Amino acid sequence: MAQLDVRQKLEILADAAKYDASCASSGTVKRDSRGGKGIGSTEGMGICHAYAPDGRCISLLKILLTNSCIFDCHYCINRKSSNVRRARFTAKEVVDLTLAFYKRNYIEGLFLSSGIIRSSNYTMEQIVEVARSLREDHDFRGYIHLKTIPDADPELMRLAGVYADRVSINIELPTERGLKRLAPEKDGARIEGAMADVKRAIDDATEAKKYKHAPKVAPAGQSTQMIVGADSATDGDIVLRASSLYGRYKLRRVYYSAFSPIPDASTVLPLQRPPLMREHRLYQSDWLMRFYGFQPQEVVAAANQTGMLPLDIDPKLAWALKHRDSFPVDVNRATKELLLRVPGLGLKAVNAILTSRRWRRLRLDDVARLTVSVAKLRPFIVAEDWRPVVLADRAELKPLVAPKREQLELFA
Repeated sequence: MAQLDVRQKLEILADAAKYDASCASSGTVKRDSRGGKGIGSTEGMGICHAYAPDGRCISLLKILLTNSCIFDCHYCINRKSSNVRRARFTAKEVVDLTLAFYKRNYIEGLFLSSGIIRSSNYTMEQIVEVARSLREDHDFRGYIHLKTIPDADPELMRLAGVYADRVSINIELPTERGLKRLAPEKDGARIEGAMADVKRAIDDATEAKKYKHAPKVAPAGQSTQMIVGADSATDGDIVLRASSLYGRYKLRRVYYSAFSPIPDASTVLPLQRPPLMREHRLYQSDWLMRFYGFQPQEVVAAANQTGMLPLDIDPKLAWALKHRDSFPVDVNRATKELLLRVPGLGLKAVNAILTSRRWRRLRLDDVARLTVSVAKLRPFIVAEDWRPVVLADRAELKPLVAPKREQLELFA
Protein backbone atom coordinates (compact mmCIF):
# COMPACT_ATOMS: atom_id res chain seq x y z
CA MET A 1 0.00 0.00 0.00
CA ALA A 2 1.32 3.43 -0.95
CA GLN A 3 2.42 5.71 1.86
CA LEU A 4 -0.12 8.46 2.53
CA ASP A 5 0.92 12.06 3.09
CA VAL A 6 -0.58 14.18 5.88
CA ARG A 7 -3.09 15.83 3.57
CA GLN A 8 -4.43 12.47 2.38
CA LYS A 9 -4.64 11.23 5.96
CA LEU A 10 -6.54 14.38 6.94
CA GLU A 11 -9.05 13.84 4.14
CA ILE A 12 -9.74 10.27 5.29
CA LEU A 13 -9.72 10.82 9.05
CA ALA A 14 -11.70 14.06 9.08
CA ASP A 15 -14.41 12.38 6.99
CA ALA A 16 -14.39 9.34 9.30
CA ALA A 17 -14.99 11.61 12.32
CA LYS A 18 -18.26 13.02 10.97
CA TYR A 19 -20.28 10.22 12.59
CA ASP A 20 -19.39 11.47 16.08
CA ALA A 21 -21.94 14.06 17.26
CA SER A 22 -20.64 14.76 20.76
CA CYS A 23 -18.31 17.68 20.19
CA ALA A 24 -20.01 20.70 21.80
CA SER A 25 -17.68 22.72 24.01
CA SER A 26 -19.99 24.58 26.37
CA GLY A 27 -18.89 24.60 29.99
CA THR A 28 -15.13 24.91 29.66
CA VAL A 29 -12.98 27.40 31.56
CA LYS A 30 -11.65 30.62 30.06
CA ARG A 31 -8.06 30.54 28.83
CA ASP A 32 -6.32 32.73 26.28
CA SER A 33 -2.90 33.71 25.04
CA ARG A 34 -3.14 37.44 25.65
CA GLY A 35 -0.17 38.76 27.53
CA GLY A 36 2.26 36.81 25.37
CA LYS A 37 1.79 33.48 27.13
CA GLY A 38 0.82 30.32 25.33
CA ILE A 39 -1.02 29.60 22.11
CA GLY A 40 -4.77 29.52 21.51
CA SER A 41 -7.96 30.45 23.30
CA THR A 42 -11.28 28.93 24.30
CA GLU A 43 -13.04 32.24 23.80
CA GLY A 44 -12.53 33.43 20.23
CA MET A 45 -14.88 33.43 17.26
CA GLY A 46 -14.63 30.52 14.86
CA ILE A 47 -16.17 28.93 11.79
CA CYS A 48 -17.96 25.76 12.77
CA HIS A 49 -18.66 22.93 15.09
CA ALA A 50 -19.03 23.92 18.73
CA TYR A 51 -19.98 26.59 21.25
CA ALA A 52 -18.07 28.56 23.88
CA PRO A 53 -19.45 28.96 27.43
CA ASP A 54 -21.25 32.18 26.43
CA GLY A 55 -22.92 30.51 23.45
CA ARG A 56 -20.68 31.81 20.67
CA CYS A 57 -19.75 29.44 17.86
CA ILE A 58 -16.16 28.25 17.84
CA SER A 59 -14.35 25.92 15.46
CA LEU A 60 -12.76 22.58 16.19
CA LEU A 61 -10.45 20.38 14.19
CA LYS A 62 -12.46 17.17 14.39
CA ILE A 63 -10.50 14.08 13.39
CA LEU A 64 -9.71 10.49 14.26
CA LEU A 65 -6.22 9.42 15.25
CA THR A 66 -6.91 6.36 13.09
CA ASN A 67 -9.89 4.71 11.45
CA SER A 68 -8.35 1.25 11.87
CA CYS A 69 -9.95 -0.80 14.65
CA ILE A 70 -9.59 -4.22 16.21
CA PHE A 71 -13.33 -4.29 17.05
CA ASP A 72 -16.09 -5.30 14.64
CA CYS A 73 -19.18 -3.32 15.75
CA HIS A 74 -21.90 -3.83 13.15
CA TYR A 75 -23.01 -0.19 13.04
CA CYS A 76 -19.51 1.34 12.66
CA ILE A 77 -18.12 2.20 9.24
CA ASN A 78 -14.61 1.77 10.65
CA ARG A 79 -15.21 -1.73 12.00
CA LYS A 80 -12.54 -4.38 11.42
CA SER A 81 -14.43 -6.05 8.57
CA SER A 82 -15.34 -2.81 6.79
CA ASN A 83 -13.89 -2.23 3.33
CA VAL A 84 -12.77 1.38 3.84
CA ARG A 85 -9.50 3.11 3.09
CA ARG A 86 -7.43 3.14 6.28
CA ALA A 87 -5.14 5.84 7.63
CA ARG A 88 -3.34 6.69 10.83
CA PHE A 89 -1.82 9.85 12.25
CA THR A 90 1.11 9.90 14.61
CA ALA A 91 0.64 11.93 17.78
CA LYS A 92 3.11 14.52 16.45
CA GLU A 93 1.19 14.89 13.18
CA VAL A 94 -2.02 15.69 15.08
CA VAL A 95 -0.17 18.22 17.25
CA ASP A 96 1.40 19.88 14.21
CA LEU A 97 -1.92 20.00 12.35
CA THR A 98 -3.72 21.53 15.32
CA LEU A 99 -1.11 24.26 15.72
CA ALA A 100 -0.93 24.95 11.97
CA PHE A 101 -4.73 25.22 11.67
CA TYR A 102 -4.89 27.46 14.72
CA LYS A 103 -2.19 29.81 13.49
CA ARG A 104 -4.11 30.20 10.21
CA ASN A 105 -7.23 31.09 12.21
CA TYR A 106 -9.10 28.03 10.89
CA ILE A 107 -9.79 26.49 14.30
CA GLU A 108 -9.75 27.23 18.00
CA GLY A 109 -9.66 23.74 19.39
CA LEU A 110 -9.37 20.01 18.81
CA PHE A 111 -11.84 17.13 18.98
CA LEU A 112 -9.92 13.86 18.85
CA SER A 113 -11.33 10.35 18.69
CA SER A 114 -9.90 7.09 17.40
CA GLY A 115 -10.45 3.53 16.40
CA ILE A 116 -8.70 1.02 18.65
CA ILE A 117 -5.30 -0.20 17.46
CA ARG A 118 -3.14 -2.86 19.16
CA SER A 119 -4.95 -2.41 22.48
CA SER A 120 -7.14 0.02 24.38
CA ASN A 121 -4.22 1.18 26.53
CA TYR A 122 -1.90 1.73 23.57
CA THR A 123 -4.50 3.79 21.73
CA MET A 124 -5.36 5.79 24.83
CA GLU A 125 -1.66 6.52 25.41
CA GLN A 126 -1.44 8.02 21.91
CA ILE A 127 -4.55 10.16 22.46
CA VAL A 128 -3.25 11.43 25.80
CA GLU A 129 0.16 12.17 24.27
CA VAL A 130 -1.46 14.51 21.73
CA ALA A 131 -3.14 16.51 24.48
CA ARG A 132 -0.07 16.45 26.72
CA SER A 133 2.19 17.74 23.97
CA LEU A 134 -0.21 20.53 23.05
CA ARG A 135 -0.54 21.66 26.65
CA GLU A 136 2.99 21.14 27.97
CA ASP A 137 5.27 21.42 24.93
CA HIS A 138 3.38 24.21 23.16
CA ASP A 139 1.35 25.81 25.95
CA PHE A 140 -1.80 25.45 23.83
CA ARG A 141 -4.73 27.11 25.59
CA GLY A 142 -7.48 26.30 23.13
CA TYR A 143 -10.28 23.84 23.71
CA ILE A 144 -9.53 20.11 23.68
CA HIS A 145 -12.16 17.36 23.72
CA LEU A 146 -10.92 13.77 23.88
CA LYS A 147 -13.05 10.74 23.11
CA THR A 148 -11.76 8.14 25.56
CA ILE A 149 -11.71 4.34 25.48
CA PRO A 150 -13.59 2.64 28.34
CA ASP A 151 -11.30 -0.42 28.50
CA ALA A 152 -8.21 1.72 29.08
CA ASP A 153 -6.44 2.01 32.44
CA PRO A 154 -8.20 4.46 34.83
CA GLU A 155 -4.98 6.47 35.23
CA LEU A 156 -4.92 7.11 31.48
CA MET A 157 -8.53 8.26 31.69
CA ARG A 158 -7.61 10.64 34.51
CA LEU A 159 -4.67 12.03 32.54
CA ALA A 160 -6.97 12.62 29.58
CA GLY A 161 -9.09 14.77 31.88
CA VAL A 162 -6.04 16.66 33.16
CA TYR A 163 -5.11 17.77 29.64
CA ALA A 164 -8.58 18.04 28.07
CA ASP A 165 -11.47 20.40 28.71
CA ARG A 166 -14.00 17.66 28.14
CA VAL A 167 -13.83 13.89 27.84
CA SER A 168 -16.51 11.58 26.53
CA ILE A 169 -17.16 7.87 26.52
CA ASN A 170 -19.74 6.53 24.08
CA ILE A 171 -22.47 4.43 25.67
CA GLU A 172 -23.04 3.32 22.05
CA LEU A 173 -26.57 1.85 22.26
CA PRO A 174 -29.46 2.50 24.67
CA THR A 175 -29.90 -1.08 25.89
CA GLU A 176 -27.61 -3.90 26.94
CA ARG A 177 -29.37 -6.31 24.59
CA GLY A 178 -28.69 -3.97 21.67
CA LEU A 179 -25.04 -3.69 22.62
CA LYS A 180 -24.64 -7.47 22.85
CA ARG A 181 -26.25 -7.94 19.46
CA LEU A 182 -24.49 -5.19 17.52
CA ALA A 183 -21.22 -4.69 19.43
CA PRO A 184 -20.51 -8.04 21.17
CA GLU A 185 -16.90 -7.09 21.92
CA LYS A 186 -18.02 -4.17 24.06
CA ASP A 187 -19.38 -4.42 27.58
CA GLY A 188 -21.96 -2.04 29.02
CA ALA A 189 -20.73 -2.57 32.58
CA ARG A 190 -17.16 -1.64 31.60
CA ILE A 191 -18.39 1.47 29.78
CA GLU A 192 -20.33 2.65 32.80
CA GLY A 193 -17.42 1.72 35.06
CA ALA A 194 -15.19 4.04 33.02
CA MET A 195 -17.78 6.81 33.33
CA ALA A 196 -17.77 6.29 37.10
CA ASP A 197 -13.96 6.54 37.14
CA VAL A 198 -14.06 9.82 35.24
CA LYS A 199 -16.75 11.21 37.54
CA ARG A 200 -14.65 10.21 40.56
CA ALA A 201 -11.58 11.94 39.12
CA ILE A 202 -13.58 15.10 38.41
CA ASP A 203 -15.05 15.05 41.94
CA ASP A 204 -11.62 14.50 43.50
CA ALA A 205 -10.16 17.40 41.52
CA THR A 206 -13.06 19.61 42.59
CA GLU A 207 -12.44 18.72 46.23
CA ALA A 208 -8.74 19.52 45.80
CA LYS A 209 -9.27 22.91 44.17
CA LYS A 210 -8.50 24.67 47.46
CA TYR A 211 -4.88 23.70 46.77
CA LYS A 212 -3.39 26.25 44.40
CA HIS A 213 -1.53 23.84 42.14
CA ALA A 214 -4.04 20.98 42.10
CA PRO A 215 -4.77 20.13 38.42
CA LYS A 216 -8.31 20.48 37.12
CA VAL A 217 -9.85 17.39 35.55
CA ALA A 218 -12.18 17.86 32.56
CA PRO A 219 -13.54 21.28 33.65
CA ALA A 220 -16.22 21.00 30.93
CA GLY A 221 -17.28 17.60 32.31
CA GLN A 222 -17.97 14.40 30.43
CA SER A 223 -20.53 13.51 27.78
CA THR A 224 -21.72 10.47 25.86
CA GLN A 225 -23.48 9.52 22.65
CA MET A 226 -26.23 7.02 21.82
CA ILE A 227 -27.07 5.70 18.39
CA VAL A 228 -30.79 5.93 17.67
CA GLY A 229 -32.56 3.53 15.36
CA ALA A 230 -29.89 0.85 14.91
CA ASP A 231 -31.65 -1.49 17.34
CA SER A 232 -35.17 -2.02 18.66
CA ALA A 233 -34.89 0.40 21.60
CA THR A 234 -37.92 2.69 21.93
CA ASP A 235 -37.83 6.40 22.71
CA GLY A 236 -39.01 5.49 26.20
CA ASP A 237 -35.98 3.20 26.63
CA ILE A 238 -33.67 5.98 25.44
CA VAL A 239 -35.18 8.66 27.70
CA LEU A 240 -34.93 6.45 30.79
CA ARG A 241 -31.35 5.45 29.99
CA ALA A 242 -30.29 9.05 29.43
CA SER A 243 -31.88 10.13 32.72
CA SER A 244 -30.05 7.35 34.54
CA LEU A 245 -26.71 8.41 33.03
CA TYR A 246 -27.27 12.06 33.95
CA GLY A 247 -28.11 11.12 37.52
CA ARG A 248 -25.32 8.62 38.17
CA TYR A 249 -22.41 10.23 36.35
CA LYS A 250 -23.30 13.94 36.25
CA LEU A 251 -22.95 14.05 32.47
CA ARG A 252 -22.99 17.44 30.82
CA ARG A 253 -24.67 16.12 27.70
CA VAL A 254 -26.13 13.01 26.16
CA TYR A 255 -25.99 13.22 22.38
CA TYR A 256 -28.43 11.35 20.15
CA SER A 257 -27.20 10.29 16.73
CA ALA A 258 -29.70 8.90 14.23
CA PHE A 259 -28.36 5.69 12.70
CA SER A 260 -27.23 6.22 9.14
CA PRO A 261 -26.85 3.24 6.77
CA ILE A 262 -23.21 2.70 5.86
CA PRO A 263 -21.48 1.13 2.85
CA ASP A 264 -21.17 -2.66 3.01
CA ALA A 265 -23.54 -2.65 5.98
CA SER A 266 -24.07 -5.71 8.13
CA THR A 267 -27.22 -7.65 7.37
CA VAL A 268 -28.40 -7.32 10.99
CA LEU A 269 -28.80 -3.54 10.60
CA PRO A 270 -31.98 -1.79 9.41
CA LEU A 271 -32.06 -0.90 5.73
CA GLN A 272 -33.23 2.67 6.30
CA ARG A 273 -32.29 5.38 8.76
CA PRO A 274 -34.91 6.56 11.27
CA PRO A 275 -36.57 9.93 10.64
CA LEU A 276 -34.31 12.79 11.70
CA MET A 277 -37.37 14.20 13.46
CA ARG A 278 -37.06 11.32 15.93
CA GLU A 279 -33.58 12.50 16.87
CA HIS A 280 -34.97 16.04 17.23
CA ARG A 281 -37.79 14.89 19.54
CA LEU A 282 -35.26 13.10 21.74
CA TYR A 283 -33.24 16.28 22.09
CA GLN A 284 -36.45 18.12 23.03
CA SER A 285 -37.24 15.50 25.66
CA ASP A 286 -33.68 15.80 26.96
CA TRP A 287 -34.21 19.57 27.32
CA LEU A 288 -37.45 19.00 29.22
CA MET A 289 -35.61 16.88 31.81
CA ARG A 290 -32.57 19.12 32.10
CA PHE A 291 -34.12 22.59 32.06
CA TYR A 292 -37.91 22.37 32.42
CA GLY A 293 -38.30 20.24 35.52
CA PHE A 294 -39.86 17.19 33.87
CA GLN A 295 -39.22 13.77 35.38
CA PRO A 296 -38.22 11.03 32.93
CA GLN A 297 -41.45 9.12 33.63
CA GLU A 298 -43.41 12.22 32.60
CA VAL A 299 -41.56 12.42 29.30
CA VAL A 300 -42.13 8.71 28.72
CA ALA A 301 -45.82 9.28 29.44
CA ALA A 302 -45.90 11.56 26.37
CA ALA A 303 -45.01 8.58 24.17
CA ASN A 304 -47.57 6.40 22.45
CA GLN A 305 -48.39 2.79 23.30
CA THR A 306 -45.34 1.52 21.43
CA GLY A 307 -43.03 3.73 23.50
CA MET A 308 -42.29 6.18 20.68
CA LEU A 309 -42.59 9.96 20.94
CA PRO A 310 -45.00 11.46 18.39
CA LEU A 311 -43.26 13.00 15.40
CA ASP A 312 -45.99 15.50 14.54
CA ILE A 313 -45.97 17.39 17.87
CA ASP A 314 -43.26 18.08 20.42
CA PRO A 315 -43.02 16.13 23.72
CA LYS A 316 -44.19 19.03 25.89
CA LEU A 317 -47.38 19.45 23.87
CA ALA A 318 -47.90 15.67 23.87
CA TRP A 319 -47.62 15.67 27.68
CA ALA A 320 -50.00 18.64 28.00
CA LEU A 321 -52.67 16.99 25.87
CA LYS A 322 -52.53 13.94 28.15
CA HIS A 323 -52.75 16.11 31.29
CA ARG A 324 -55.47 18.59 30.45
CA ASP A 325 -56.44 18.87 34.11
CA SER A 326 -53.19 20.86 34.66
CA PHE A 327 -54.40 23.64 32.35
CA PRO A 328 -55.18 26.45 31.78
CA VAL A 329 -52.37 28.16 33.73
CA ASP A 330 -52.78 31.75 34.97
CA VAL A 331 -49.79 33.74 33.70
CA ASN A 332 -50.32 36.31 36.46
CA ARG A 333 -50.26 33.85 39.35
CA ALA A 334 -48.66 30.56 38.36
CA THR A 335 -45.25 29.52 39.63
CA LYS A 336 -42.26 29.28 37.32
CA GLU A 337 -42.51 25.48 37.44
CA LEU A 338 -46.08 25.55 36.11
CA LEU A 339 -45.35 28.16 33.45
CA LEU A 340 -42.50 26.03 32.12
CA ARG A 341 -45.03 23.28 31.40
CA VAL A 342 -47.10 25.44 29.08
CA PRO A 343 -46.56 24.38 25.43
CA GLY A 344 -44.94 27.24 23.55
CA LEU A 345 -43.36 28.92 26.57
CA GLY A 346 -39.58 28.65 26.76
CA LEU A 347 -37.19 29.63 29.53
CA LYS A 348 -36.63 33.13 28.19
CA ALA A 349 -40.35 33.84 27.84
CA VAL A 350 -41.15 32.48 31.31
CA ASN A 351 -38.47 34.65 32.91
CA ALA A 352 -39.81 37.67 31.02
CA ILE A 353 -43.35 36.93 32.25
CA LEU A 354 -42.17 36.63 35.85
CA THR A 355 -40.37 39.97 35.60
CA SER A 356 -43.18 41.83 33.80
CA ARG A 357 -45.98 40.75 36.12
CA ARG A 358 -44.24 42.36 39.08
CA TRP A 359 -45.33 45.70 37.66
CA ARG A 360 -48.70 45.01 36.03
CA ARG A 361 -51.35 42.39 35.36
CA LEU A 362 -50.52 40.79 32.03
CA ARG A 363 -53.03 40.79 29.20
CA LEU A 364 -52.96 38.46 26.21
CA ASP A 365 -51.26 41.12 24.08
CA ASP A 366 -48.54 41.46 26.72
CA VAL A 367 -47.87 37.73 26.58
CA ALA A 368 -47.86 37.87 22.76
CA ARG A 369 -45.02 40.39 22.83
CA LEU A 370 -42.94 38.03 24.97
CA THR A 371 -43.42 34.89 22.87
CA VAL A 372 -43.02 33.72 19.29
CA SER A 373 -46.63 32.64 18.72
CA VAL A 374 -49.44 33.39 21.13
CA ALA A 375 -51.79 31.20 19.07
CA LYS A 376 -50.03 28.13 20.48
CA LEU A 377 -50.52 29.38 24.03
CA ARG A 378 -54.16 30.49 24.10
CA PRO A 379 -55.68 27.05 24.83
CA PHE A 380 -53.34 26.62 27.81
CA ILE A 381 -53.24 30.01 29.59
CA VAL A 382 -55.36 32.50 31.47
CA ALA A 383 -54.52 36.23 31.23
CA GLU A 384 -56.17 39.39 32.56
CA ASP A 385 -58.45 39.62 29.51
CA TRP A 386 -58.38 36.03 28.31
CA ARG A 387 -59.74 32.69 29.44
CA PRO A 388 -60.19 29.74 27.04
CA VAL A 389 -63.74 28.45 26.92
CA VAL A 390 -62.58 24.83 26.73
CA LEU A 391 -59.25 23.08 26.31
CA ALA A 392 -59.65 21.61 22.85
CA ASP A 393 -58.79 18.04 22.02
CA ARG A 394 -55.72 17.11 20.01
CA ALA A 395 -57.48 17.13 16.65
CA GLU A 396 -58.75 20.68 17.17
CA LEU A 397 -55.39 21.92 18.45
CA LYS A 398 -53.23 20.50 15.70
CA PRO A 399 -53.98 23.23 13.10
CA LEU A 400 -52.87 25.80 15.68
CA VAL A 401 -49.86 24.23 17.34
CA ALA A 402 -48.44 21.48 15.10
CA PRO A 403 -46.01 22.16 12.20
CA LYS A 404 -47.44 21.94 8.72
CA ARG A 405 -47.11 18.61 6.95
CA GLU A 406 -44.64 19.94 4.41
CA GLN A 407 -42.41 21.20 7.23
CA LEU A 408 -42.34 17.75 8.84
CA GLU A 409 -41.38 16.15 5.55
CA LEU A 410 -38.19 18.20 5.49
CA PHE A 411 -37.00 16.12 8.44
CA ALA A 412 -38.23 12.72 7.24
